[in-house]
Amino acid sequence: MASYTVNRAAVRHARDLIAAKRWVLDSDWGEVQPNAAAENDFLEKHSWKEYAAWHLGLTEGANDETKARHAFVYGDLDRIHRSGLIACVYRASEWRHKKVEVAAHRLLQELDKAAGIE
Repeated sequence: MASYTVNRAAVRHARDLIAAKRWVLDSDWGEVQPNAAAENDFLEKHSWKEYAAWHLGLTEGANDETKARHAFVYGDLDRIHRSGLIACVYRASEWRHKKVEVAAHRLLQELDKAAGIE
């Protein structure tokens, strides 16, 4: 099983998106999460650093400028999605990646507070 570290730059990026109110509170994550074509299109116009900012986990041992390095996407590469954070919490907890789970959970709580969800 792969091991992950928390991508602190992605956590900061997510917090910036929350502060800027660049969020979607209600979405079907299965429909809006970036697919391979959307990721490729993003990478044609943006750097790997910008791509990494959308992923809460970094795969240990994977090369930096590869998709394999980046895990736990939380937005549609434009806005943070509440459903994306929920998916990150669920997936990370399911596979016992505790640090990523906690980071995603904290971001979810921050988003809910900023959006007035109590």
